[in-house]
Amino acid sequence: MKAQEAWNIAYQQLELQLDRANFETWLRGAVFLRMDNEVYVIGVRNTYARDMLQHRLYRTIWRVLTDVCGRSAEIRFEVSKPAPKPAPPLETDAPLLRLLAEHQNQAAAVATSPKPSSLHAHISRTERTAIPESELNPRFTFDRYIVSASNRMAYEGARAVVEHPGRNYNPFMIYGGVGLGKTHLLQAIAHTCKAKNLRVVYVPSEAFINDLVDSIRQRTTAMFREKYRSVDVLLMDDVQFIAGKDSTQEEFFHTFNALYTFNKQIVIVSDRPPSQLTTLDDRLRSRFEGGLMVDIAPIEFETRVAILKMWAQERQIHIDPAVIALIAERARQNVRELEGVFNQMVAKTQLNRQPLTLDSAANALQRFEAPRPHGKQIAISDVIRAAAQHYEVKVSDLTGKGRTQPINYARQVAMYLARELTDSSLPQIGQAFGGRTHTTVLHGCNKITEQVTHDTLLATEIRDIRRQLIGGD
Repeated sequence: MKAQEAWNIAYQQLELQLDRANFETWLRGAVFLRMDNEVYVIGVRNTYARDMLQHRLYRTIWRVLTDVCGRSAEIRFEVSKPAPKPAPPLETDAPLLRLLAEHQNQAAAVATSPKPSSLHAHISRTERTAIPESELNPRFTFDRYIVSASNRMAYEGARAVVEHPGRNYNPFMIYGGVGLGKTHLLQAIAHTCKAKNLRVVYVPSEAFINDLVDSIRQRTTAMFREKYRSVDVLLMDDVQFIAGKDSTQEEFFHTFNALYTFNKQIVIVSDRPPSQLTTLDDRLRSRFEGGLMVDIAPIEFETRVAILKMWAQERQIHIDPAVIALIAERARQNVRELEGVFNQMVAKTQLNRQPLTLDSAANALQRFEAPRPHGKQIAISDVIRAAAQHYEVKVSDLTGKGRTQPINYARQVAMYLARELTDSSLPQIGQAFGGRTHTTVLHGCNKITEQVTHDTLLATEIRDIRRQLIGGD
């Protein structure tokens, strides 16, 4: 099979396996560039996507491409378009003047302008843009958001924000568990504000951190601040990840103040309320708590049924109401789990070309079950040994300080199974994994919980390790 063909097939499979937000934000538009010493070189649109794919999503992409090729397929991600030359190592206006010199066809017009603001406007047009369409999920709109008692307060707050940005509920904070619709609401706000021709930046916290690091490395912090402080609406996803990062918190604090002073809307999303972000700077915590904070609770059975019916209608697929009720009853953790189960059912129907019955649906749902072991005590050390054996690494690798991508991945799977199969607390699990904190353990478990609902290969790996530990199917 040709390399181009293999990547095309893998790309199509990844679109089904990755959750929609991750695929649209990081992998959409990735293209095969060339083979370089048996390494697949894949072109992506920017450094954020490159870093995320290389470090966070590499394992999933590698497994899918390896499965397509039938052999181990190493991958390297590169930015497709040449990055602009870094500005000279001088702060203030020097990077701006150099950038202007590179655009000679516009330099004369800028030089003749008597107002300094024209210079900043020119630079902001060069460096700052509205949200790229590929980074917003077109499905995440208010029209497609199913409202219920568990999320009504968050929905109404988001609606009020877009009616009068900067005036109603500023800042506006949404918090809640994984896969409950927080990002959906955040991007719905972005879609609506963009339709009003407002300058909008939607940014995951990790992209904000990477952007800040790049600006410091390239001595372009003035450009960074211009990008984030000259918008009408700033929306930050997963703000909990900036907690404990002093430089990032300092920069976001000043960005927050600059926007708030001029009545610009700030919307933030977190998995916990500010009071539980123990490493968050007190100045930021007080500002977050100064606006409207709303939580999203797990969705009720009736809401899950309504969501499933909407998805079936959008895909023009008929699913028996009894099957929909079964899916809604069994997939109760979050919307991502619900979507993962729904996609499995749709695939089963389309591939088998047979209607989905209650029995076939129940069989397909079994892989999403995670029963606790009965009558067999399992220790954390047993889980660590089983995971090390499965991933062909040493036990000392999982309990040591190594943070390479394969070891970190195997460690998170082991933490996930230790939490599921033992009665140990998070601090006890962290201690068994080399003295790691309970927050590290929780982050690893949450990450695997989120991925397993849409990554069939990961689900198979976890099932195999679980079977090794407790036996059975």
